[in-house]
Amino acid sequence: MAATIRLGTCSWADQSLSKHWYPRGVPSGGRLAYYAERFDTVEVDSTYYRLPVEEMVERWAERTPEGFTMHVKAFGLMTRHPVKADVLPADLREEAPVDEKGRVDRPPRELRAEVFARFHQALEPLRSAGKLGGILLQFPSYVVYKPRSLEYLEWAGEQLRGDEPLVEFRHVSWLDDEHRADTLSFLEEHGMTHVVTDSPRIDGARNMVPTVIARTSPTAYIRLHGRNASTWNVRGGSASERFDYLYPEEELHELVQPLRELADGAEQAFVLFNNNGRSRESQGGGWIAQAPTNAVELRRILDEEGVPASGGVTPSETLWA
Repeated sequence: MAATIRLGTCSWADQSLSKHWYPRGVPSGGRLAYYAERFDTVEVDSTYYRLPVEEMVERWAERTPEGFTMHVKAFGLMTRHPVKADVLPADLREEAPVDEKGRVDRPPRELRAEVFARFHQALEPLRSAGKLGGILLQFPSYVVYKPRSLEYLEWAGEQLRGDEPLVEFRHVSWLDDEHRADTLSFLEEHGMTHVVTDSPRIDGARNMVPTVIARTSPTAYIRLHGRNASTWNVRGGSASERFDYLYPEEELHELVQPLRELADGAEQAFVLFNNNGRSRESQGGGWIAQAPTNAVELRRILDEEGVPASGGVTPSETLWA
C-alpha cells in the first residue's frame, strides 16, 4: 500500500502568502484557519528563530481541524546554528556564554538540554491534540559527517523524548558516495527520518546535498527548496532570495515518479514547498505566491497520474467539506 501524499508549505505566514495568496480581509489571526481549509499539513519554521511558547501553540491547535498535522522546525540552538543570546528566555540568557557579537558561543550541553526540554514542553498542546508531526532538525552546512557529528545527532534525537526526528543535512559529505550508505543506515538504526530535499544543481557546491530518494523510517518527508542556482550562494543573500523560485510544470512532472517511490510502503508521506518568493502570473497579471501555487499544481498533476494525494486545493475549494 502507498501512503497518501500530503501537500503543504513551509510556513503559512510568509510574506508572499500574506500579500499574494490570502484574500483581502482575512486577518492575521484567521490565516491559519484559512490555510487549513486548503491544506492538511504545514511546517512551522518560526520556531527556528525563537523558542515557541505554549499559549501560542495552543492557538495553533485550536485553529486547525482534526486530522491536521503540523511539523515544527527545531530552534536554531538545538541544531548548532548561531543564535543571538537576546532571543533566549531571560533566565537562560544569563547562563549563556556569548561572543563579541552577542551570539551564544559554545553552549554547554546542559544549556542545550534545557532548551530541548522547553521546546518539547511548549509543543504539548499539539501533541495532546494528535496534530504534532515531526521535529525538523535541519543542520547547517558546517556540520559535516564525522564521529562527533553522529554523536550529537544521536543525543539530539534522544532529547526529543519520543517525537519524530526529521533530519535534513546541508553539507554534501553526509550524502556523497563515500558516506551515503552509512548516513542512511545510521538514521534508520536510530529511528530518524531522512528528509529528501530538492535544491539547485550546482557543480562542486558543498553546502547542499544531492536528492537521495530513500526512506529511513515509515515516514516519507520531502522539502522542495526550489532550484535557484543564481541566488543560493550569493554572499550576504537572504533566505527569501535563496528560495525565490517557481517550479515550472515540467519540473513538477519530474517529481511524480520519485514521490511515487517514496510513498510506496510508507505509513505517511509529506511534501512541503519551501520556495517562498513571489512570481508574476503566466499571463503577465498580478503577483502569485510560489509555494501554494506550486502545491496546487502538483496536486493536479498527481491526480492526473493516479497518485493518491491530499491538500493543494484551490482557494475556491475547501479540503474538509
